[in-house]
Amino acid sequence: MTNHDIIAPENLVYAKPELMNDTPMHYCPGCSHGEVHKLVAEVIDEMGMADKTVGVSPVGCAVFAYRYIDIDWQEAPHGRAPALATGIKRVWPDRLVFTYQGDGDLACIGTAETIHALNRGEHITIIFINNAIYGMTGGQMAPTTLIGQKTSTCPYGREPDLHGYPLNITELASKLRGTCYVTRQSVDTVAAIRQAKKAIRKAFEASMQGLGSSLVEIVSTCSSGWKLPAVKANEWMRENMFPEYEKGDLKDTTNMK
Repeated sequence: MTNHDIIAPENLVYAKPELMNDTPMHYCPGCSHGEVHKLVAEVIDEMGMADKTVGVSPVGCAVFAYRYIDIDWQEAPHGRAPALATGIKRVWPDRLVFTYQGDGDLACIGTAETIHALNRGEHITIIFINNAIYGMTGGQMAPTTLIGQKTSTCPYGREPDLHGYPLNITELASKLRGTCYVTRQSVDTVAAIRQAKKAIRKAFEASMQGLGSSLVEIVSTCSSGWKLPAVKANEWMRENMFPEYEKGDLKDTTNMK
């Protein structure tokens, strides 16, 4: 087998989705964002919705998501992505509309917008990247930071009496009447990636069928913020994040397999 055979596209295990362009990503090595971008692009393409999708990107590490996936995008003020997505979906009900937000954007500065959009049952999907830290601005404590976890603003570890408890926004969303599908996934293994893709597909289909709001949380890593190499970050996530943020479907009233 020649070197050409090894790198020929038809021999690659991974093929880049057609909707993802060649713009180099700005994410740190080991970051989960790139994997989730791939899944979003694949699902949109497979649904045949490339020309009828509007994504809303956040303030945070994924602020440049619009640079990588060739669909229509809107850039929202910090935390306001669900409100912007609400307006887009109501004006264009035939569009697939989703937000892509980190834990600081969604669960801190945008708590009100998130909760009320989900509670109203807006026919949108919220993709929630939870890495338990503010990654872009210096590794500060986020609402999702674990008890005892060290960050630049709680260098001795998060203490409930001082900082409060981790905010489990996905559990809360599952109790709201307007949500039809609420799930928590990860992308740390091949099996997990496949399951996350199925979850994103179900959420997108539910929104297009007008069944209510969907929230897909992806428990993720932040190698830079956690100060760990990629492999160690995945191990730390499994050992510490998964017990607090248990994976699986928390709510599913879609009747879709």
